[in-house]
Amino acid sequence: MTLSPDDLCQALLDAARNAGADAADVIVVTGRSVSIDIRARALEHAERSESTDLGLRVLLGQKQAIVSTSDGRPDALAKMAERAVAMANEALDDPFAGLADAPQLASMRDCASLELADPAPEPSPDTLQQDALRAEAAAMEIDGVSQVQAASASYGTSTVHLAASNGFSGGYGRTSRSISCVAIGGTGSGMERDYDGDSRVFQADLRAADDIGTLAARRAVERLGARKPTTGTWPVLFDERISSSLIGHLVSAANGASVARGSSWLMDLLGKPVLPDALSLIEDPHRPRIGGSRLFDAEGLPTKRRAIVENGILTGWTLDLSSARKLNMTSTANAVRGPSGPPSPANWNLSLTQGNQSRADLLRDMGTGLLVTSMIGSTINPNTGDYSRGAAGFWVENGELAYPVNECTIAGNLADMLRRIIPANDARPYLSRVVPSLLIEGMSLAGA
Repeated sequence: MTLSPDDLCQALLDAARNAGADAADVIVVTGRSVSIDIRARALEHAERSESTDLGLRVLLGQKQAIVSTSDGRPDALAKMAERAVAMANEALDDPFAGLADAPQLASMRDCASLELADPAPEPSPDTLQQDALRAEAAAMEIDGVSQVQAASASYGTSTVHLAASNGFSGGYGRTSRSISCVAIGGTGSGMERDYDGDSRVFQADLRAADDIGTLAARRAVERLGARKPTTGTWPVLFDERISSSLIGHLVSAANGASVARGSSWLMDLLGKPVLPDALSLIEDPHRPRIGGSRLFDAEGLPTKRRAIVENGILTGWTLDLSSARKLNMTSTANAVRGPSGPPSPANWNLSLTQGNQSRADLLRDMGTGLLVTSMIGSTINPNTGDYSRGAAGFWVENGELAYPVNECTIAGNLADMLRRIIPANDARPYLSRVVPSLLIEGMSLAGA
């Protein structure tokens, strides 16, 4: 008989107790996915996978060890627990390891209100293939497109269940449905490529495959004839497609694990301005139909809405139990974990305050400068915040797009850059990170 994820968790906890563990927690992840790739109107790749992964963490005093397996048979679980306890006996003491106390645990564990799993039937492989074919066909209809590098459609469903010897037990299911297209314009050394895609929890919310293929193709054609921009100091507008990466650098530096290691350029800025005064960065793990939502974290603590930055001021770090103990603080219920690793802090859904101007308004106001639509590579110094990335996009003159550009580098310091951002009002509300296009004056640009 196949055990449910909840039953597997309880069986593994029992095995850990029988093996001599003082405390333990378990995660069971089951998943099923199907993906289809199309190229030149033919099926290029089809993949289906199913998996069940179990992770066990045991604690002996202040020692801990983690083991994982995909074998849920009772004898395998017993051996797994024995191996974990033996490993913990040989481990060094970790004064910050440990489970949550029972009063800290989330009382609300029914995630139905978050609508994380689409009740609609799983799409057939033929349905996915037709979506990919429609995206490719739509892209090839656009003049200037020479080929479609890839058109893909996929579906996935998974369940996660967590349980611990402190009495916590809870889980949730998730679904995802996506379509993407990468189009290439031009020929020979003048080829350029671009993409579009969409991924949603509910299939009914997914954008049409034709629209995705058409937009990918138009973006690729718009980049034809790209050249290097002029080296100098210019305003740079980060397009909404890639602007969230800037906020990603901010929340990465506010991660409690980085702060506890002493490797964050934000270390001395707690309680100080890090964004313009009118802007706030809100984390909300309770948004329905968003992949990053959850009622409890990987240590069973209740998640909640919080302001990471409020009116420009950095209010706190992103913490799990271990990093909170290291910093003599309280966990913000931001622990994540997989079957083979311990909990670590990470962020849920993020939203940056939007501005009152459109992207077109910001382009007009910047006069001459660079609109960045894609970036490659990354050189970020985690200690100083020094920033340098390869970029491509469009040169702007007199507030209008003049010509496409590529092979350039933009550079600055994140602490200075983020204090000067000017947001547009074009963020997509259905993304996990809702960040509009962002204008930054006076960035260093290396081109021709």
